[in-house]
Amino acid sequence: MKPLSPYRSLPAERRVALVLHDMTTNPAQREAMVRRIAARPGGFRLETVRKRPTEQLAREVVRFALENAGEEVALLQTLYLELEPGLQTTFLERAGVKRDGALIAEELEPPFATAERVREAALTLVAEHGDAAKHYLRTIATYNTEAWPGLGEVLSELGA
Repeated sequence: MKPLSPYRSLPAERRVALVLHDMTTNPAQREAMVRRIAARPGGFRLETVRKRPTEQLAREVVRFALENAGEEVALLQTLYLELEPGLQTTFLERAGVKRDGALIAEELEPPFATAERVREAALTLVAEHGDAAKHYLRTIATYNTEAWPGLGEVLSELGA
């Protein structure tokens, strides 16, 4: 069985909150999700779905796993850069990465830190934040592994 993506491994309530935030702040995304829901076999007419409250639409999107891979990445970026930037900010700071808040300085190219700095930052982050830090680290290891040398090995050691 294929392991869950970092996004799909989040609890359903958290995914609903992320989708709701996305649909609330981006009307085009709301419309795209309305169309996906309406396109489901045996579904409702587009106009009927369009009238539903955004909260209900977000629950349906998550229940039927209508998010695509690109949206999963964007939702995780929203989570770690916009809604809960603390883990990324702390990790970057401890790894010695030049940053502006939770954003990596634009002029930097991967890898952003040495394997030694990555290891030290990752272990400290997990010691302080437990499973939330493991999820964050799995996320960046999954989608940007070349930028963080040695992170995969650290996660294996941690059983994450």
